Amino acid sequence: MNTLHEIAGTVVLSTPAEGTPVRGDGDVMDLIGDALGNHAEVVVLPVDRLDESFFSLRTGVAGAIVQKFVNYRVKLAVIGDISGFVDKSTALRDFVTEANRGRQVWFLPEMEALNARLSGS
Repeated sequence: MNTLHEIAGTVVLSTPAEGTPVRGDGDVMDLIGDALGNHAEVVVLPVDRLDESFFSLRTGVAGAIVQKFVNYRVKLAVIGDISGFVDKSTALRDFVTEANRGRQVWFLPEMEALNARLSGS
């Protein structure tokens, strides 16, 4: 079950690590709908909830998921260790680096990093 909490004045919708893998538009729209319905600005998605196809950029899954969040102006924070995926793909490493420079999608190792980012620390 998704939970709501606040970090530095920002409403955050957190999804549990266990559950059906997020792999397509329907899954993403459910999350975005839940976020918008609860006035959440950020969705926290644990790495374990993402289907492995997300981390193979040639599948287009990551691009489609990220684009949905951007279109609906809901921030996405992917939380967890993705080093195994990044070590295997220069394209993914570049994608993650660029995402982390922006304000819409972040790949962070733990919740403390999200707390710091939202707090401006």
